Amino acid sequence: MFTTFVGMAPGAAESSAPASPEAPQPPKPRPKRSQVARACDWCRVHRIKCDNHLPCSNCQKRRGQCSQGAIEVRTLPHAYRKIERLENRVRELELELESERRGSKGASIGLNTPLTTPPSLASCGGSGPESTGGTFGPLSDHGNPERKRLEGIHVRATRSQQETWYGPSSLFYFIRRVNTYLNTSLRQTRTINHMLPESTNKLYDGPNQNPGKGDNNRAFPTPGGFSSNQGDYLTPTQEEYFISLFWQSFHTSVPVLDEAHFKEHYQSLWTTSGRERKPSALVDIVLALCVQFGVALQPGAGQGSGSAEFHKLDSHDATIAGRWHFQRCQSLLTSDLENPTIFTLQCHILSTVYLCSGAFPNMSDSTCTLAVRTAFMLGLHVDPPSDMPQREREIRKRLWWTLFVLDSKISMKLGRPFLIDQADTTCGYPGDDREIATASGTLLAPLGEDVTWLTFSIHNVKLFQAARTAYTAFYKKQLETPGTSSDHMSEEDEGRIIESHADYLAPYVERMEDWVRNVPSAIKTKRQNDGIAFSTDCTPLDIEQFASLWLQRQRLLLELMYHNLCINLFRPFIRFSTPSVPTPGADNLAAECAGHAIQLTRIMHQVLSSTSILTGWHEAFQWQWNAVMSLIGFVIAYPHHPSTPEAKSAIDLTSAVFEIFGKSLASAASATAISRDLSAQAEMLTRTIPAEQELMQQKVEESPMTATSWGASDETLVSSNPTAVQTPTNATWYDDQLAAAPIHNLLADGMDMTFPMDAQDFQMFPWLNMSGDPAIQWTYYQQQV
Repeated sequence: MFTTFVGMAPGAAESSAPASPEAPQPPKPRPKRSQVARACDWCRVHRIKCDNHLPCSNCQKRRGQCSQGAIEVRTLPHAYRKIERLENRVRELELELESERRGSKGASIGLNTPLTTPPSLASCGGSGPESTGGTFGPLSDHGNPERKRLEGIHVRATRSQQETWYGPSSLFYFIRRVNTYLNTSLRQTRTINHMLPESTNKLYDGPNQNPGKGDNNRAFPTPGGFSSNQGDYLTPTQEEYFISLFWQSFHTSVPVLDEAHFKEHYQSLWTTSGRERKPSALVDIVLALCVQFGVALQPGAGQGSGSAEFHKLDSHDATIAGRWHFQRCQSLLTSDLENPTIFTLQCHILSTVYLCSGAFPNMSDSTCTLAVRTAFMLGLHVDPPSDMPQREREIRKRLWWTLFVLDSKISMKLGRPFLIDQADTTCGYPGDDREIATASGTLLAPLGEDVTWLTFSIHNVKLFQAARTAYTAFYKKQLETPGTSSDHMSEEDEGRIIESHADYLAPYVERMEDWVRNVPSAIKTKRQNDGIAFSTDCTPLDIEQFASLWLQRQRLLLELMYHNLCINLFRPFIRFSTPSVPTPGADNLAAECAGHAIQLTRIMHQVLSSTSILTGWHEAFQWQWNAVMSLIGFVIAYPHHPSTPEAKSAIDLTSAVFEIFGKSLASAASATAISRDLSAQAEMLTRTIPAEQELMQQKVEESPMTATSWGASDETLVSSNPTAVQTPTNATWYDDQLAAAPIHNLLADGMDMTFPMDAQDFQMFPWLNMSGDPAIQWTYYQQQV
């Protein structure tokens, strides 16, 4: 039914012979495929097989460069690090995108750096430096028009007609806030200059120009030698006296000199006759510092003595004493600008200290900048080579970290960016053990507990590292917080932001407290009544009677600087408007600011009235002025706080402190008058606004300082914005009882000590024509006096 057949292809040859079967051939073995861990870049791109040859066969044929030799080892930790870097980059790009979106909506913020917390401080007992971040992160984004601006003011802080800029951490900025609030509350038009004490640098052109008669006959030295009248300067005997003061004062707190080398250098300057000394910038700046310090120790200082010796020393104000030697030092330094040496850097550092003590803030900032650049030229920011002698290595380290302290102190005090970034620093801490102290050239007895005279400088550096880290984190947080400068922010949002800033600052405050716990007891001043050093318990100091003067001064300077830094750090939380939401964290930090100011004032009064430890230390006057202005601001902002009575008592105590400073400083009397005047205004506001109506105060702090007026001068705002001194419509200025009382009864208890006329003279003014309004009466009285 079915037929099976075999079909053959056409044209195929047919054979009748049967095919004989052949033996099957074994298959040839397939070549083993070469296994490669990772193909080269060219083979991966072209998706072809690569081999283990170097270069691979494909790259050999095309005569190209093979990338197999650059293959890096891949490990799991490496992969984790790569993933972490990529995730950080993604977050950074997301933040940039968010910043662009906000900028397109008109928000005044430009965030180009990730919201990262600055590296935490290691234990203060460590032996090496730590990278805590040098400058404000957002400030490094130059050229971005949408970057959020750092708040600040322009003010004429000295006699110069040119206004200069000060940042939000400066005292000038806080004084501006106080002045704005008082102008608004009392309906007055006083400028910020009425709240700045008069000083010699407002009456003279400063250290670089000579006042008085006969100045045209005073020639100035050239770098080649003396060309001035030698009689204008000190005699050899006087030079020896003042230089001897240096080793017990500035040398132990600013350890930038090798005592043995300096004395050897000083002796080499004298000629054979012993009547003339060769020019030396280093000797001149040491003399300038010591004259500035030593004039306050003289019995006739500040009393206008007419003797020739006191005429040389400018004894009418100790802050400008020694200016002739300072000027000669600056003139001699001009020849070292291109080829700086360690001597050059030492001169710049000591010149900065001289200007800081003389209340020349801008000149000290400029000189510190020159010192920092000189240090970089000399390579002091890197660790000294191991083949360098130990004594030279240690002096280089002490120079660098002393410069770090000066830069941190000046930048935070003036609110300006830092000059030194610790990320660029590899220089370790200097040593402070007994062997290094003995080899330093200064022979002072050890203090026990492995503490020497060099230990103070180590812990001083660590204090500024802790404070600087907190300072940088806080102001960076302000820049990264949206809407902190917006005048449309609600009180609820303002309170929430203030409280978040307080919470953010808490861990940094804890690190400063850790620093306190790590300070050796040998360089702490004990307290009476079982009080705690560096605390705000207001217990008196227990000053060790038979301790060396340099040790007593080191202990006091360390504690006073700690309180001063805490005042500056916590002062932004003193708010003159009451948020609608509770802010317990911010209020506690404002009270902490007042507590540190109270403690500093009590310490200053006790030390100045009973010892001579701080006599001639003019920077202490600036700390006291900083404290009293912070206290006045606290009393104005928190008139019914539990700490306010104690703050008022400290303000009254300040008058006695300024009276002691007034023996050698001309600005002390002016500071006393300003503090008393502001205290009277604060008392008036306290009585005018009852406690139960305190929560009803209108937000007046930021009204004349909107987001478009940051950096504007005080005079410009007063003249161009009349509404800045008008009374808020919903503000309550007096209650029923106060309305019936004349203002001379209100201020009768304080007028005789504050103003040039007593309280009875107030009856001469036509109060009845002023509707009994205390604010109008106060304005009228200010115009009369």
